Amino acid sequence: MQSFQSALTIIQPSGALNAANARTLQAQLVEHITADHSAGLMVDMSGVESLDSAGLVSLISALRIARGLSKRFCLCSVPPSIQIVFELTQLDQVFEFADDFSVKAA
Repeated sequence: MQSFQSALTIIQPSGALNAANARTLQAQLVEHITADHSAGLMVDMSGVESLDSAGLVSLISALRIARGLSKRFCLCSVPPSIQIVFELTQLDQVFEFADDFSVKAA
């Protein structure tokens, strides 16, 4: 884990985000979002190879918690093969996306 300039925490999942590891991912996301020192969370998706509905639900749940706490939740470096999942489900209109880490905390 890296900490971003103004306490925006960065998490880098890798491989498949699926039913086998969705609960673990969600627990990690929630732990970092709810931390007092965190202004929010940036999920670096560059190492993600596949995303199924369980992985997507983990991200949506974390987003809802972040919004409830008025914290930022952002996905960055999303590979095209994963981006299409967000587009097909129209969740590309719900999540905040960044091309890289240059995004500044709001």
